[in-house]
Amino acid sequence: MTTDPPRPPRPHTVPSPQDPRGSFGVRESAPPAQDDTTAAPSAAGSEAHDHDHAGHPPAARAHDEQTTEPAAPTRPGAYSARRSDGAPAAGQHRAETAPGEARGGAQPEGPAQSPAPAHDTGWVPAVTEGSEALSSFVSTPPRGTPLDAAGHTAAGHTADEDSVGMRIPMPVQTGPEADRLRYVGAATRRIARGLDLDEILLGLCRSAVPAFADAILVYLREPLPVGDERPSGPLRLRLRRADGGLEGPGDTPDMPVGELPALETPSGGAPETIGVLLDGPLAEVLRGVRPVFADSPRAADALAELLGNPPGPLPVGRRALLAPLRGRRRVIGAAVLLRRADRPPFESDDLLVAAQLATHTALGVDKAVLYGREAYIADALQREMLPDSLPQPTGVQLASRYLPAAESARVGGDWYDAIPLPGSRVALVVGDVMGHSMTSAAIMGQLRTTVQTLAGLDLAPQEVLYHLDEQAQRLGQDRMATCVYAVYDPIAHRLVVANAGHPPPVLLHADGLAEVLRVPPGAPIGVGGVPFEAVELPAPAGATLLLYTDGLVESRTRDVWGGIELLRERLHDAATVVSPPPLEPLCDEVLEILGPGDRDDDIALLAARFAGIAPSDVAYWFLEPQAQTAGRARRLVRQALMRWGLDDQVDAAELLVSEIVTNAVRYAERPVTLRLLRTDVLRCEVGDDAPLLPRMRHAAPEEEGGRGLYLVNRMAQRWGATRLGAGKVVWFELPLP
Repeated sequence: MTTDPPRPPRPHTVPSPQDPRGSFGVRESAPPAQDDTTAAPSAAGSEAHDHDHAGHPPAARAHDEQTTEPAAPTRPGAYSARRSDGAPAAGQHRAETAPGEARGGAQPEGPAQSPAPAHDTGWVPAVTEGSEALSSFVSTPPRGTPLDAAGHTAAGHTADEDSVGMRIPMPVQTGPEADRLRYVGAATRRIARGLDLDEILLGLCRSAVPAFADAILVYLREPLPVGDERPSGPLRLRLRRADGGLEGPGDTPDMPVGELPALETPSGGAPETIGVLLDGPLAEVLRGVRPVFADSPRAADALAELLGNPPGPLPVGRRALLAPLRGRRRVIGAAVLLRRADRPPFESDDLLVAAQLATHTALGVDKAVLYGREAYIADALQREMLPDSLPQPTGVQLASRYLPAAESARVGGDWYDAIPLPGSRVALVVGDVMGHSMTSAAIMGQLRTTVQTLAGLDLAPQEVLYHLDEQAQRLGQDRMATCVYAVYDPIAHRLVVANAGHPPPVLLHADGLAEVLRVPPGAPIGVGGVPFEAVELPAPAGATLLLYTDGLVESRTRDVWGGIELLRERLHDAATVVSPPPLEPLCDEVLEILGPGDRDDDIALLAARFAGIAPSDVAYWFLEPQAQTAGRARRLVRQALMRWGLDDQVDAAELLVSEIVTNAVRYAERPVTLRLLRTDVLRCEVGDDAPLLPRMRHAAPEEEGGRGLYLVNRMAQRWGATRLGAGKVVWFELPLP
């Protein structure tokens, strides 16, 4: 195997002041022959030094000959360059090193000396890959116009704190054309920042006046088409904004007569809404793509149609410019730009500027309309899926709050609900679908409907969450949600709670003690295969239960548990002033303290003040399933109602109780339960161990039975049947006098 002979080092040429390639010549040094810590100069550094002497003018060589300090060897990848006259270069550059990092790289042997400025030694440290090595540089007289260049520090850069500069030839466009490009770039960025129509039109007007024109009138189609829908009906334009240069959003100044053609006021007396003739000159101009001057064919007639009959003369010549606004290949508006007589008229190149402004404005308007429609639909969808009003069951007072998230994420999946259950109980639900989108809102609606259906079956809280988890899995993958489900019994003064990955409830006692309920957190809804656990807790009268979503307690400055602790403290503080605090003001105070600012998540809050039902308003009996049980039930009901002073309800209650108890005794094997509740209505409940729910049917004329539920349906205010774990409960309600 043969090898090629080593190649001689490539000569390095330092550009002269007239060299168009630049005045800062650098080359990558060869690897040093010795270790980096040695003080002897490297061969590569000496060779570069000798070569630079050969290529420099006499003045530069004389300066280099006076330099006697040996150059430190450079690392592979370090850059070397040489300076000729010792004058500091223009520009500023400061290198930064990490704390504790060595500066200066390898140093010459000898006694320690204070480092000399770079322009005195002809050497500057060059940083490559985190360490430094000495590099020389060459200074040449500056040429051309100085330009500022902004950027990041490169991997290889100088570390000296003195002034170091470089001059790189580059093509630069100056003059009116460059000014137009800069103006268009700034104007389009300002227009693109808007999210709604007002912001976009304000951006157009503030960009155009006074930099490009002295006044502007912006017309938009009425109504504006949304998305890809094709507009129907006649084309009508409405003046949406007129600006004459006054700073301040929404304000435009009056203009003296004669300063602007056809303008006495910002709108120039132009009509607010005009109908565009189908074959008229304005329609012809709007069907075009490019802006036109007032002196172009049909433009004068188009302006006359657009501006109506102004008090002054119509715009003429090149002091008026009409720009169509087109989005999605259809007309959505027009813009009129005007210049005063003391200002140069528009030029041909200004048509391109106006076209750019019109194009970006049309795109922004189209975006704003789509955004507004989507936001409206999302907000309406979420509002419709939340309850309009909460029920007010006996023994508990309810209040709720909902706050959407910030504008950038306003659609969420938070929901709350209160569902009346048999026995004057109530189910309290708060959930949160993960994500912020229309999909999240739709999933929230499906899960809320599922919870209402499961609650109607009177299932235990842990069973409700189990079936809700199954439903979420049927909806598809990544349908994750958290939910807390609680059932309050005002007669037993008990609370049963099950949790699926949701923040724990907080209970505020009547004495002011606020505690976070110890409820097993469980897995989020949608995980699947995970059982849920319910706990039963006391719910004393006067206590307040708060269910909420994580948007209330979590923010950019605190985590969930920090927010929960803050909520507990604020509830305690509120109870020290008034115990118990009024429920509605309490919800407002909680939101004011924990929910202000630019939130990333929406907030759902459900508060329940427990009052309970007094034992004196409850009557309860066990009845053996015998033939004479129906008669005994009638006597017990009559006695209870007479004791409560409800004489007017005795006959109806006796008849309906007799029918329901008779059916229960027929199928029951264990004792039948009978309970009367006196609240805002009279409620009667009959329970048995037969799981089959009764059904109302139409009895034939010759049949003796089958009319009991028909009577209940006709005479009761409300009635129903609920399946329990072991049997069922049939109930009805009668109004109180």
